Parts: sequence; C-alpha cells; structure tokens
Amino acid sequence: MENSGKILLICDDANYSGYIKDELLGLGNYFVFAEYSAQEGISNLKQNSYEMIFIKYGLPQVDIASLINELKKIDSDSVIVVLYDPGQEDKIKELNELGIFDFLSQPVNKEKLKFIVEKGTRLHVLLVATHKFSQGLKENNQALEKQNILLAKRVEEATTNLSRLYENLRSTYMRTIKVLAQAIDARDHYTHSHSENVSHYAVAIANHLRLPTKEVEILRQACELHDLGKIGIEDSILLKPSALTAQEWEQIRKHPTIGAQILEPLTFLNGVVDLVRQHHEHYDGTGYPEGRKGDDILLGARIIHVADAYEAMRSARSYRKVPLTKEEAVLEVKRNSGTQFDPKIVEAFLQVVDNL
Repeated sequence: MENSGKILLICDDANYSGYIKDELLGLGNYFVFAEYSAQEGISNLKQNSYEMIFIKYGLPQVDIASLINELKKIDSDSVIVVLYDPGQEDKIKELNELGIFDFLSQPVNKEKLKFIVEKGTRLHVLLVATHKFSQGLKENNQALEKQNILLAKRVEEATTNLSRLYENLRSTYMRTIKVLAQAIDARDHYTHSHSENVSHYAVAIANHLRLPTKEVEILRQACELHDLGKIGIEDSILLKPSALTAQEWEQIRKHPTIGAQILEPLTFLNGVVDLVRQHHEHYDGTGYPEGRKGDDILLGARIIHVADAYEAMRSARSYRKVPLTKEEAVLEVKRNSGTQFDPKIVEAFLQVVDNL
C-alpha cells in the first residue's frame, strides 16, 4: 500500500518551500499544504488535521519555541519536524525539550526524509489512537463508578442479585486490564509477551515471600501494565539498535510517569498506579523517575524491577539480538544486589528462579 497522509509545511522561503514540497510529494501519496508565515500555519491547523508538521527554523519575527507550543495546544498529537540550515545546530538543541520528533538540515537526505515521514505518520496514528483509548478508559471508569453506585442500591434492595452484579463488574474490569496489556506488547515483536512473563516471575517471587492474596493480585495487574507509558515513545527510540543519546534516554525515563498518569483516572487501579510509577527505582537511589531509595520504594515495585530486568536479559531485543543465558542473567542479578536491586528480593528470586 502506498504511503499517504497530510503534511503542513510552514516556511517563509518560497523556493525552499517548493523544494521540500517536491521532495515530500515524491515519497508517496502525500498531500502537502504550504503556509508562508507562522500565523497562517496556526490558522490552518485550527481548521484542519495533519499527520505531520514541518517548520523552517528562523521564521522572521517568530519565537519558534512559542510557535511549537501554540501548535501543540491546538493539536497535542502533532508530530513536528524542524528544518534548519547548516551551522544552526547549537541553536536548535533547546527545542528537544519541546517534544520535537526530528530535525532535518540542508541539503535534505532523501533516505532520512523518507524514514522520518514514514515513522512520523505512523506515530501520529498511534498517538491519536492512544488519545482516544485513554479517553475511552476515562469513560469506562465513569461507567464502572456508576455501576458501583447501582450495585450498592441493589444490595440494599435484594442481596440475591449481588453475585450476578459483582460478576458483571469484574468481567468489565478484567476486559479493561487485558486490552491495556495487549496494547503494550503489540508495539514491538521483540517484547511480545514481555508483560506476561514479568507477571509470571513477579508472582512467583511474591508467593515465595508469602504476600497476601490481594497484594499478589495488585502486583500481577501492575506487571501487565508496567510499560504502558512506552505507548507514546517513538519507534526510532524504542527500536534503536545502538546506544541511546542523552535526549533519547530522557524520553525513555518518562515512561513510568506517563503510564501512571494514564492510569490515575481509573480509581479501581489505585493500588497499581504507584507500582507502575516506581518500577524503575533502584535500591541505592540511582533509579528514576523520583530517585527513591531502599524501603521508600514500594515492595511490589522492587519485585517488578527484579522480574522486569531478568526477563529483559533473557529475551532478544533490537539492541541485543542474542539473549543472555539463564546462568548469565542470574549472575547479573546477583551482581547488582544491594545497588540496583533489593537484596531481600534477590534472595527470594534465587529461591524460585530454577522453577521459572
């Protein structure tokens, strides 16, 4: 199927604008709309939707950071690419913090342009779907809360209906959990079943520690949802086969917070939210996003951290095609006991690892 989509180009240079437009049109069935001022671009975006927006750095009398923020206010899912001239590299560094998808310098590399446009249009589709998905979850949460009120009233009227109503509520609840888990692992074939495997390992550790059944169930749900925040991270970062840059690491480190923010409106997952937020905190305080240390990290989050790390080491990844052997992965967990991992959790892990 031929590539397609709508692209907005904001550039004050008619010749350069025509050149970029021709290059974009040559990539597939794209519709490119060119505007020659920031105000015209803003006005256009208010009336139309686009998969991508290309902006020429250095528009006259325009603060590009303010322009980008204004475009993001209009369409929070905007996938923005900044075009710049050679020698402007230092000036555009500050724009990384504004959520820019990528940058392109003259002369435009056609292969890179093709890659950026294909990934950018796909990312926009994913972001829009995620936005709708999140909104649907909020609506689902409201529906669940209404069901709770209805349930309480019916219990007062007739206790014989309690079991049936409870099963309906539980069924809706579990369907929501499964849809979320599937959305996470479907992003990348390398991480297929990752959340399921992490859940398996974490529950085994929790059972060895004899945690209450309710806590184990919350832990299992948190494992299924722990990487939900990655749903908004660009494929170019998640699937990068080489080392990440400092800016790319900053994006990755945001996923526990993003995941927690998505789940916070769902009051029936209150026990899960903080586990998702803290699952990358290190026992010695060097983790993220809050730099928590020791027992200040929830026990469930410390368990998920060990299970998540072990599963990642035992699986192929875009940056490591050959997974570690079981012995190598266990040795790595031992080596990081007391620094990255809680020694108590490592001890429990070593007791159950042979049965995993």
